[in-house]
Amino acid sequence: MTVYIDDAVHPWRGERWAHLMADTLPELHAMAAQLGIPRRAFQNRRSGAHYDVPAQLRLQAIALGARAISRHTDRALVKAVISNAREQYQA
Repeated sequence: MTVYIDDAVHPWRGERWAHLMADTLPELHAMAAQLGIPRRAFQNRRSGAHYDVPAQLRLQAIALGARAISRHTDRALVKAVISNAREQYQA
């Protein structure tokens, strides 16, 4: 089982943000809790279950064991991770 974090390229509120995703929702929530991200920040979306993570927390997530993935170099893996995140959406 793995937790993934993509590149922090999404601008919002003057910062760059990454997406934290995982093979399972329990893993995803556990990593978010380790990062101090509140559960209310969980985004249960049809586009994929994830947490938005500011760039400064991205390195901390990696240090805690998240696998860094790049939309630029790991395209097939990123597509698979996003597809899995979409499957975790709970209406």
